[in-house]
Amino acid sequence: MLSNKKIGILLLMGLVFLLSCKKDNYSLGNLPGSDALKFEVLQDLQVDPGGNTVYLVNNSPQTVPVWDYGTGVSNRQRDTIRFAFKGDYVIKYAAVTGGGLVAADPVTITVTEDNLNYVNDPLWTLLSGGVGQEKTWVLDANENGDKKFFTSPIYFAGQDNAYGSKSTDGKTVEWTQVCTDPSGPNCWTYGPNYTSDTWAAEKRDYGFMTFSLKGGPFLKTDHKGVAGIATESGTYFLDVNTLTLSTSNASPLFVSYTPNDVNSVYSWRILSLTENTMQLAVKNKAKDEFQVLNYLSKTYSDNWTPPPPPAAQPDEGYNPSFKPGELLGMLTGGVNSGRFWTLDANGNPIDWIAKGNGWTIDKSSSYNWGWNESWDDAVKNSWIRFDQIGGQHYTRFQNGITTNGTFTIDEATNEITLVGNTLLTNAASWMNPTTNKLKVVKAFTTDFRTKGIWFGTSYDATKDEWFAFHYIIP
Repeated sequence: MLSNKKIGILLLMGLVFLLSCKKDNYSLGNLPGSDALKFEVLQDLQVDPGGNTVYLVNNSPQTVPVWDYGTGVSNRQRDTIRFAFKGDYVIKYAAVTGGGLVAADPVTITVTEDNLNYVNDPLWTLLSGGVGQEKTWVLDANENGDKKFFTSPIYFAGQDNAYGSKSTDGKTVEWTQVCTDPSGPNCWTYGPNYTSDTWAAEKRDYGFMTFSLKGGPFLKTDHKGVAGIATESGTYFLDVNTLTLSTSNASPLFVSYTPNDVNSVYSWRILSLTENTMQLAVKNKAKDEFQVLNYLSKTYSDNWTPPPPPAAQPDEGYNPSFKPGELLGMLTGGVNSGRFWTLDANGNPIDWIAKGNGWTIDKSSSYNWGWNESWDDAVKNSWIRFDQIGGQHYTRFQNGITTNGTFTIDEATNEITLVGNTLLTNAASWMNPTTNKLKVVKAFTTDFRTKGIWFGTSYDATKDEWFAFHYIIP
Protein backbone atom coordinates (compact mmCIF):
# COMPACT_ATOMS: atom_id res chain seq x y z
CA MET A 1 0.00 0.00 0.00
CA LEU A 2 1.28 3.49 -0.85
CA SER A 3 2.22 5.71 2.06
CA ASN A 4 0.65 9.14 2.41
CA LYS A 5 4.02 10.68 1.57
CA LYS A 6 4.32 8.74 -1.67
CA ILE A 7 0.74 9.52 -2.65
CA GLY A 8 1.34 13.20 -2.03
CA ILE A 9 4.46 13.22 -4.18
CA LEU A 10 2.73 11.35 -6.97
CA LEU A 11 -0.30 13.59 -6.78
CA LEU A 12 1.96 16.60 -7.14
CA MET A 13 3.63 15.02 -10.15
CA GLY A 14 0.26 14.45 -11.73
CA LEU A 15 -0.90 17.99 -11.10
CA VAL A 16 2.23 19.42 -12.70
CA PHE A 17 1.70 17.17 -15.69
CA LEU A 18 -1.95 18.09 -16.10
CA LEU A 19 -1.43 21.79 -15.58
CA SER A 20 1.30 21.83 -18.20
CA CYS A 21 -1.20 20.38 -20.67
CA LYS A 22 -4.03 22.78 -19.84
CA LYS A 23 -2.69 26.03 -18.47
CA ASP A 24 -6.02 27.90 -18.55
CA ASN A 25 -7.67 25.63 -15.97
CA TYR A 26 -6.02 25.60 -12.52
CA SER A 27 -8.78 23.83 -10.60
CA LEU A 28 -9.07 20.13 -9.94
CA GLY A 29 -11.53 18.34 -12.15
CA ASN A 30 -14.07 15.73 -11.14
CA LEU A 31 -12.60 12.55 -9.70
CA PRO A 32 -13.30 9.74 -12.18
CA GLY A 33 -14.41 6.34 -11.02
CA SER A 34 -12.05 3.40 -11.03
CA ASP A 35 -14.05 1.80 -13.84
CA ALA A 36 -12.91 4.64 -16.10
CA LEU A 37 -9.27 3.63 -15.75
CA LYS A 38 -7.75 1.63 -18.57
CA PHE A 39 -4.61 -0.42 -18.08
CA GLU A 40 -3.18 -3.85 -18.93
CA VAL A 41 -1.18 -6.44 -17.07
CA LEU A 42 0.10 -8.94 -19.63
CA GLN A 43 2.17 -12.09 -19.06
CA ASP A 44 4.41 -13.10 -21.96
CA LEU A 45 4.25 -16.88 -22.02
CA GLN A 46 6.43 -17.08 -25.13
CA VAL A 47 9.38 -15.40 -23.42
CA ASP A 48 8.75 -17.29 -20.17
CA PRO A 49 6.39 -20.30 -20.16
CA GLY A 50 6.01 -19.75 -16.44
CA GLY A 51 4.74 -16.19 -16.95
CA ASN A 52 7.76 -14.56 -15.36
CA THR A 53 7.84 -11.63 -17.81
CA VAL A 54 5.01 -9.16 -17.25
CA TYR A 55 4.15 -6.00 -19.22
CA LEU A 56 2.46 -3.11 -17.46
CA VAL A 57 0.63 -0.73 -19.81
CA ASN A 58 -1.22 2.46 -18.88
CA ASN A 59 -4.01 3.19 -21.37
CA SER A 60 -5.63 6.03 -19.41
CA PRO A 61 -4.87 9.26 -21.31
CA GLN A 62 -3.50 12.31 -19.50
CA THR A 63 -2.70 10.40 -16.33
CA VAL A 64 0.44 9.42 -14.47
CA PRO A 65 0.42 5.70 -13.60
CA VAL A 66 1.40 4.42 -10.18
CA TRP A 67 2.43 0.77 -10.35
CA ASP A 68 3.21 -1.30 -7.26
CA TYR A 69 4.13 -4.82 -8.33
CA GLY A 70 5.32 -6.20 -5.00
CA THR A 71 9.05 -6.17 -5.65
CA GLY A 72 9.12 -2.50 -6.59
CA VAL A 73 7.23 0.52 -7.87
CA SER A 74 7.13 2.39 -11.18
CA ASN A 75 5.62 5.48 -12.81
CA ARG A 76 6.32 4.47 -16.40
CA GLN A 77 3.54 4.46 -19.00
CA ARG A 78 4.85 1.09 -20.18
CA ASP A 79 7.13 -1.09 -18.09
CA THR A 80 8.50 -4.62 -18.20
CA ILE A 81 8.77 -6.58 -14.97
CA ARG A 82 10.50 -9.93 -14.59
CA PHE A 83 9.79 -12.16 -11.61
CA ALA A 84 12.52 -14.69 -10.90
CA PHE A 85 10.53 -16.81 -8.45
CA LYS A 86 7.27 -18.63 -8.88
CA GLY A 87 4.28 -17.56 -6.81
CA ASP A 88 1.30 -15.23 -6.78
CA TYR A 89 1.97 -11.53 -7.28
CA VAL A 90 -0.46 -8.69 -6.67
CA ILE A 91 -0.19 -5.84 -9.17
CA LYS A 92 -1.62 -2.58 -7.87
CA TYR A 93 -2.44 0.20 -10.29
CA ALA A 94 -3.50 3.75 -9.59
CA ALA A 95 -3.54 6.89 -11.71
CA VAL A 96 -2.96 10.54 -10.90
CA THR A 97 -5.78 12.37 -12.69
CA GLY A 98 -7.02 15.93 -12.85
CA GLY A 99 -9.33 15.16 -9.96
CA GLY A 100 -6.81 13.33 -7.79
CA LEU A 101 -5.50 9.83 -7.27
CA VAL A 102 -7.75 6.96 -8.40
CA ALA A 103 -6.92 3.34 -7.58
CA ALA A 104 -8.11 0.35 -9.57
CA ASP A 105 -8.81 -3.10 -8.18
CA PRO A 106 -5.58 -5.08 -7.77
CA VAL A 107 -4.72 -7.74 -10.32
CA THR A 108 -3.22 -11.03 -9.14
CA ILE A 109 -1.00 -13.02 -11.49
CA THR A 110 0.52 -16.44 -10.98
CA VAL A 111 4.07 -17.30 -11.97
CA THR A 112 4.31 -21.08 -12.24
CA GLU A 113 8.07 -21.58 -12.65
CA ASP A 114 11.29 -20.13 -11.31
CA ASN A 115 13.53 -18.36 -13.80
CA LEU A 116 16.68 -17.71 -11.83
CA ASN A 117 18.40 -16.22 -14.87
CA TYR A 118 16.85 -12.95 -13.75
CA VAL A 119 18.79 -12.94 -10.48
CA ASN A 120 22.05 -14.68 -11.36
CA ASP A 121 23.88 -11.57 -12.52
CA PRO A 122 27.11 -10.94 -10.56
CA LEU A 123 25.58 -7.77 -9.14
CA TRP A 124 22.67 -9.72 -7.65
CA THR A 125 25.23 -12.03 -6.05
CA LEU A 126 27.24 -9.12 -4.64
CA LEU A 127 24.10 -7.60 -3.16
CA SER A 128 22.43 -10.72 -1.77
CA GLY A 129 25.02 -13.49 -1.71
CA GLY A 130 23.36 -15.33 -4.61
CA VAL A 131 20.34 -17.57 -5.16
CA GLY A 132 19.39 -19.39 -1.97
CA GLN A 133 21.59 -17.07 0.09
CA GLU A 134 21.30 -13.80 1.96
CA LYS A 135 23.69 -11.00 2.79
CA THR A 136 23.58 -8.43 5.57
CA TRP A 137 24.81 -4.87 5.26
CA VAL A 138 25.40 -2.06 7.78
CA LEU A 139 26.15 1.64 7.49
CA ASP A 140 29.81 2.54 7.93
CA ALA A 141 29.05 4.05 11.34
CA ASN A 142 28.88 3.03 14.98
CA GLU A 143 28.72 4.49 18.47
CA ASN A 144 32.52 4.80 18.56
CA GLY A 145 32.62 6.91 15.41
CA ASP A 146 34.96 4.45 13.68
CA LYS A 147 35.66 5.02 9.98
CA LYS A 148 36.18 1.49 8.76
CA PHE A 149 36.28 2.23 5.02
CA PHE A 150 34.61 5.56 4.24
CA THR A 151 35.19 8.87 6.01
CA SER A 152 31.48 9.13 6.89
CA PRO A 153 28.29 7.05 6.58
CA ILE A 154 26.90 9.76 4.26
CA TYR A 155 28.37 11.69 1.35
CA PHE A 156 26.77 14.19 -1.02
CA ALA A 157 26.96 14.63 -4.78
CA GLY A 158 25.65 17.01 -7.41
CA GLN A 159 22.95 15.41 -9.53
CA ASP A 160 25.23 15.27 -12.59
CA ASN A 161 27.79 13.22 -10.70
CA ALA A 162 25.58 10.64 -8.98
CA TYR A 163 26.00 7.77 -11.42
CA GLY A 164 27.75 4.45 -11.23
CA SER A 165 29.06 2.29 -14.06
CA LYS A 166 29.85 -1.39 -14.39
CA SER A 167 33.45 -2.46 -14.25
CA THR A 168 34.97 -3.85 -17.42
CA ASP A 169 34.18 -7.42 -16.37
CA GLY A 170 30.64 -6.53 -15.27
CA LYS A 171 31.17 -7.91 -11.78
CA THR A 172 31.26 -4.70 -9.77
CA VAL A 173 29.97 -1.14 -9.95
CA GLU A 174 32.28 1.83 -9.69
CA TRP A 175 31.39 5.44 -8.94
CA THR A 176 33.07 7.41 -11.69
CA GLN A 177 32.70 11.02 -12.77
CA VAL A 178 30.42 11.18 -15.79
CA CYS A 179 29.66 14.91 -15.94
CA THR A 180 29.81 16.35 -19.44
CA ASP A 181 30.75 19.67 -17.86
CA PRO A 182 33.14 18.93 -14.96
CA SER A 183 33.14 22.60 -13.98
CA GLY A 184 29.35 22.79 -13.96
CA PRO A 185 27.34 23.62 -10.82
CA ASN A 186 26.03 20.07 -10.40
CA CYS A 187 29.27 18.16 -10.95
CA TRP A 188 30.71 17.84 -7.46
CA THR A 189 31.11 15.46 -4.54
CA TYR A 190 31.57 16.08 -0.84
CA GLY A 191 32.61 13.53 1.75
CA PRO A 192 32.34 14.81 5.33
CA ASN A 193 34.75 13.66 7.99
CA TYR A 194 32.61 11.66 10.42
CA THR A 195 34.87 12.64 13.33
CA SER A 196 35.01 16.41 12.94
CA ASP A 197 31.86 17.07 10.85
CA THR A 198 29.53 15.96 13.63
CA TRP A 199 26.48 17.34 11.79
CA ALA A 200 26.79 14.65 9.13
CA ALA A 201 25.56 11.75 11.26
CA GLU A 202 25.18 10.64 14.84
CA LYS A 203 27.70 8.22 16.25
CA ARG A 204 25.35 5.33 16.94
CA ASP A 205 24.24 1.85 15.87
CA TYR A 206 22.12 2.26 12.74
CA GLY A 207 21.01 -1.37 12.60
CA PHE A 208 21.27 -3.74 9.64
CA MET A 209 19.58 -4.69 6.38
CA THR A 210 19.49 -8.18 4.89
CA PHE A 211 18.95 -8.80 1.17
CA SER A 212 17.79 -12.37 0.60
CA LEU A 213 17.26 -14.62 -2.41
CA LYS A 214 15.80 -17.48 -0.40
CA GLY A 215 12.57 -18.19 -2.26
CA GLY A 216 12.24 -14.57 -3.35
CA PRO A 217 13.90 -11.15 -3.29
CA PHE A 218 13.16 -10.30 0.33
CA LEU A 219 14.50 -7.37 2.31
CA LYS A 220 14.51 -7.11 6.09
CA THR A 221 15.69 -3.89 7.75
CA ASP A 222 16.22 -3.10 11.41
CA HIS A 223 16.57 0.70 11.61
CA LYS A 224 17.15 0.70 15.38
CA GLY A 225 14.67 3.53 15.76
CA VAL A 226 16.39 5.91 13.35
CA ALA A 227 13.79 8.46 12.15
CA GLY A 228 11.27 6.64 14.34
CA ILE A 229 11.46 3.40 12.33
CA ALA A 230 12.00 0.01 13.94
CA THR A 231 11.93 -3.13 11.74
CA GLU A 232 10.58 -3.55 8.22
CA SER A 233 10.01 -6.55 5.97
CA GLY A 234 9.49 -6.22 2.24
CA THR A 235 10.86 -7.00 -1.19
CA TYR A 236 13.33 -5.46 -3.60
CA PHE A 237 14.35 -5.41 -7.25
CA LEU A 238 17.80 -4.77 -8.67
CA ASP A 239 17.87 -3.49 -12.25
CA VAL A 240 21.35 -4.43 -13.44
CA ASN A 241 20.92 -2.44 -16.67
CA THR A 242 19.97 0.91 -15.14
CA LEU A 243 21.83 0.28 -11.86
CA THR A 244 18.81 1.10 -9.76
CA LEU A 245 17.46 -0.54 -6.62
CA SER A 246 13.74 -0.45 -5.88
CA THR A 247 12.23 -1.67 -2.62
CA SER A 248 8.71 -2.15 -1.32
CA ASN A 249 7.53 -2.06 2.32
CA ALA A 250 11.14 -1.92 3.55
CA SER A 251 13.77 0.74 2.97
CA PRO A 252 17.57 0.63 3.11
CA LEU A 253 19.38 2.06 6.12
CA PHE A 254 19.84 5.83 6.28
CA VAL A 255 20.67 8.67 8.68
CA SER A 256 18.06 10.50 10.73
CA TYR A 257 17.33 13.36 8.30
CA THR A 258 17.18 11.29 5.11
CA PRO A 259 13.37 10.67 5.05
CA ASN A 260 12.62 14.39 5.35
CA ASP A 261 15.11 15.44 2.68
CA VAL A 262 14.55 13.00 -0.18
CA ASN A 263 11.85 12.18 -2.72
CA SER A 264 11.51 8.55 -1.73
CA VAL A 265 13.42 6.10 0.45
CA TYR A 266 12.30 3.26 -1.84
CA SER A 267 14.14 4.24 -5.03
CA TRP A 268 17.96 4.37 -5.19
CA ARG A 269 20.82 4.60 -7.63
CA ILE A 270 23.72 2.20 -7.21
CA LEU A 271 26.94 4.23 -7.31
CA SER A 272 29.33 1.48 -6.27
CA LEU A 273 29.01 -2.18 -5.33
CA THR A 274 31.77 -4.61 -4.41
CA GLU A 275 32.04 -7.67 -2.20
CA ASN A 276 32.59 -5.55 0.89
CA THR A 277 31.22 -2.07 0.15
CA MET A 278 28.16 -0.43 -1.38
CA GLN A 279 27.09 3.16 -2.06
CA LEU A 280 23.45 4.04 -2.77
CA ALA A 281 22.30 7.49 -3.86
CA VAL A 282 18.87 9.01 -3.24
CA LYS A 283 17.61 12.31 -4.70
CA ASN A 284 17.08 15.36 -2.51
CA LYS A 285 13.56 16.68 -3.08
CA ALA A 286 14.52 20.36 -2.88
CA LYS A 287 18.08 20.50 -4.28
CA ASP A 288 19.93 19.35 -7.38
CA GLU A 289 21.87 16.86 -5.32
CA PHE A 290 21.86 13.33 -3.99
CA GLN A 291 22.54 11.87 -0.58
CA VAL A 292 24.99 8.99 -0.84
CA LEU A 293 24.74 6.35 1.90
CA ASN A 294 27.87 4.27 2.49
CA TYR A 295 27.53 0.62 3.51
CA LEU A 296 29.76 -2.26 4.53
CA SER A 297 28.98 -5.94 4.43
CA LYS A 298 28.42 -7.12 7.98
CA THR A 299 31.16 -9.69 7.50
CA TYR A 300 33.66 -6.99 6.60
CA SER A 301 32.47 -4.74 9.42
CA ASP A 302 32.59 -7.49 12.05
CA ASN A 303 36.12 -8.51 11.05
CA TRP A 304 37.50 -5.00 10.79
CA THR A 305 40.29 -4.12 13.16
CA PRO A 306 41.59 -0.59 13.72
CA PRO A 307 44.78 0.07 11.79
CA PRO A 308 47.88 0.50 13.90
CA PRO A 309 48.73 4.11 14.63
CA PRO A 310 51.22 5.53 12.18
CA ALA A 311 54.78 5.08 13.29
CA ALA A 312 56.13 8.22 14.86
CA GLN A 313 58.52 9.99 12.54
CA PRO A 314 61.72 11.28 14.14
CA ASP A 315 62.14 15.02 14.50
CA GLU A 316 63.66 16.94 11.65
CA GLY A 317 67.43 16.73 11.88
CA TYR A 318 67.49 13.77 14.27
CA ASN A 319 70.59 11.55 14.04
CA PRO A 320 72.06 13.62 11.21
CA SER A 321 74.38 12.31 8.53
CA PHE A 322 77.39 14.44 7.60
CA LYS A 323 79.82 14.37 4.75
CA PRO A 324 83.50 14.19 5.77
CA GLY A 325 84.44 17.47 7.38
CA GLU A 326 80.90 18.87 7.23
CA LEU A 327 80.27 18.87 11.00
CA LEU A 328 83.63 20.53 11.63
CA GLY A 329 82.78 23.22 9.10
CA MET A 330 79.38 23.79 10.69
CA LEU A 331 80.89 24.24 14.16
CA THR A 332 83.79 26.47 13.16
CA GLY A 333 82.75 28.24 9.98
CA GLY A 334 85.60 26.68 7.99
CA VAL A 335 89.39 26.62 7.81
CA ASN A 336 91.07 29.57 9.56
CA SER A 337 87.68 30.59 10.97
CA GLY A 338 85.83 30.48 14.26
CA ARG A 339 82.11 30.50 15.11
CA PHE A 340 80.32 31.64 18.30
CA TRP A 341 77.37 29.73 19.75
CA THR A 342 75.01 30.63 22.62
CA LEU A 343 72.50 28.61 24.59
CA ASP A 344 68.96 29.28 23.26
CA ALA A 345 67.89 30.76 26.60
CA ASN A 346 65.02 32.79 25.16
CA GLY A 347 63.70 30.04 22.95
CA ASN A 348 63.81 26.27 23.51
CA PRO A 349 67.03 25.61 25.45
CA ILE A 350 66.58 22.00 26.67
CA ASP A 351 64.72 18.86 25.66
CA TRP A 352 64.35 15.17 26.36
CA ILE A 353 64.61 13.56 22.91
CA ALA A 354 63.11 10.06 23.16
CA LYS A 355 63.24 7.69 20.20
CA GLY A 356 63.92 10.61 17.94
CA ASN A 357 61.13 12.87 19.22
CA GLY A 358 61.46 15.86 21.51
CA TRP A 359 58.58 17.36 23.44
CA THR A 360 59.55 20.85 24.62
CA ILE A 361 58.59 23.85 22.52
CA ASP A 362 60.12 26.63 24.63
CA LYS A 363 61.68 27.18 28.05
CA SER A 364 58.27 27.29 29.73
CA SER A 365 57.72 23.62 28.80
CA SER A 366 59.98 22.52 31.67
CA TYR A 367 59.55 25.43 34.07
CA ASN A 368 60.59 25.33 36.82
CA TRP A 369 61.82 21.80 37.44
CA GLY A 370 64.03 22.17 34.37
CA TRP A 371 64.70 25.59 33.01
CA ASN A 372 64.30 28.41 35.53
CA GLU A 373 65.63 31.81 36.53
CA SER A 374 68.90 30.36 37.81
CA TRP A 375 69.67 29.22 34.28
CA ASP A 376 68.78 32.61 32.83
CA ASP A 377 71.25 34.21 35.25
CA ALA A 378 73.96 31.59 34.73
CA VAL A 379 74.17 31.86 30.93
CA LYS A 380 73.47 35.57 30.49
CA ASN A 381 76.07 37.17 28.16
CA SER A 382 77.85 33.81 27.85
CA TRP A 383 79.03 31.91 24.80
CA ILE A 384 81.13 29.08 23.41
CA ARG A 385 83.36 29.13 20.31
CA PHE A 386 84.79 26.49 18.00
CA ASP A 387 87.62 27.46 15.64
CA GLN A 388 90.12 26.04 13.14
CA ILE A 389 92.89 28.58 13.54
CA GLY A 390 96.17 26.66 13.89
CA GLY A 391 94.30 23.60 15.13
CA GLN A 392 90.86 22.77 16.59
CA HIS A 393 90.23 25.03 19.55
CA TYR A 394 87.29 25.37 21.94
CA THR A 395 86.65 28.44 24.08
CA ARG A 396 84.03 29.05 26.77
CA PHE A 397 83.16 32.49 28.15
CA GLN A 398 80.91 32.56 31.24
CA ASN A 399 80.59 34.90 34.25
CA GLY A 400 83.41 37.00 32.84
CA ILE A 401 85.81 34.04 32.79
CA THR A 402 87.35 32.62 29.63
CA THR A 403 88.50 29.00 29.52
CA ASN A 404 90.40 27.54 26.59
CA GLY A 405 90.89 24.06 25.29
CA THR A 406 90.71 21.89 22.21
CA PHE A 407 88.21 19.49 20.70
CA THR A 408 88.01 16.42 18.50
CA ILE A 409 85.24 14.92 16.40
CA ASP A 410 84.46 11.23 15.88
CA GLU A 411 82.75 11.39 12.49
CA ALA A 412 81.59 7.77 12.78
CA THR A 413 79.44 8.54 15.86
CA ASN A 414 78.94 12.33 15.58
CA GLU A 415 80.54 12.72 19.00
CA ILE A 416 82.51 15.79 20.04
CA THR A 417 85.08 15.56 22.85
CA LEU A 418 86.00 18.79 24.61
CA VAL A 419 89.48 18.61 26.06
CA GLY A 420 89.57 20.28 29.48
CA ASN A 421 86.18 21.99 29.08
CA THR A 422 82.36 21.65 29.05
CA LEU A 423 79.31 23.44 27.74
CA LEU A 424 77.90 26.43 29.63
CA THR A 425 77.13 25.32 33.18
CA ASN A 426 74.82 26.06 36.11
CA ALA A 427 76.05 24.61 39.39
CA ALA A 428 72.68 25.38 41.01
CA SER A 429 70.82 22.99 38.68
CA TRP A 430 70.59 19.22 38.64
CA MET A 431 70.83 19.52 34.83
CA ASN A 432 74.32 21.03 35.05
CA PRO A 433 76.34 19.47 32.17
CA THR A 434 79.62 18.16 33.53
CA THR A 435 80.47 15.77 30.70
CA ASN A 436 83.09 16.70 28.14
CA LYS A 437 81.77 14.29 25.52
CA LEU A 438 78.82 15.60 23.47
CA LYS A 439 76.55 13.77 21.02
CA VAL A 440 75.16 15.72 18.10
CA VAL A 441 71.57 14.51 18.50
CA LYS A 442 69.91 16.92 16.06
CA ALA A 443 71.49 19.17 13.48
CA PHE A 444 70.40 20.89 10.29
CA THR A 445 73.04 20.75 7.62
CA THR A 446 71.55 23.57 5.52
CA ASP A 447 69.52 25.49 8.12
CA PHE A 448 71.89 25.46 11.10
CA ARG A 449 72.18 29.26 11.05
CA THR A 450 68.48 29.57 11.96
CA LYS A 451 67.77 26.22 13.65
CA GLY A 452 70.99 25.66 15.60
CA ILE A 453 72.30 22.36 16.90
CA TRP A 454 71.32 20.02 19.79
CA PHE A 455 74.15 18.65 21.95
CA GLY A 456 73.25 15.53 23.94
CA THR A 457 74.94 15.37 27.33
CA SER A 458 73.41 12.20 28.83
CA TYR A 459 71.70 9.10 27.47
CA ASP A 460 69.20 6.65 29.01
CA ALA A 461 69.49 3.41 27.03
CA THR A 462 66.36 1.91 28.64
CA LYS A 463 64.26 4.70 27.11
CA ASP A 464 66.39 5.46 24.06
CA GLU A 465 66.41 9.02 25.37
CA TRP A 466 68.87 11.88 25.16
CA PHE A 467 68.99 14.94 27.37
CA ALA A 468 70.12 17.74 25.07
CA PHE A 469 70.96 21.45 25.08
CA HIS A 470 70.06 23.68 22.16
CA TYR A 471 72.77 26.06 20.92
CA ILE A 472 72.24 28.72 18.28
CA ILE A 473 74.37 31.24 16.38
CA PRO A 474 73.87 34.65 18.02
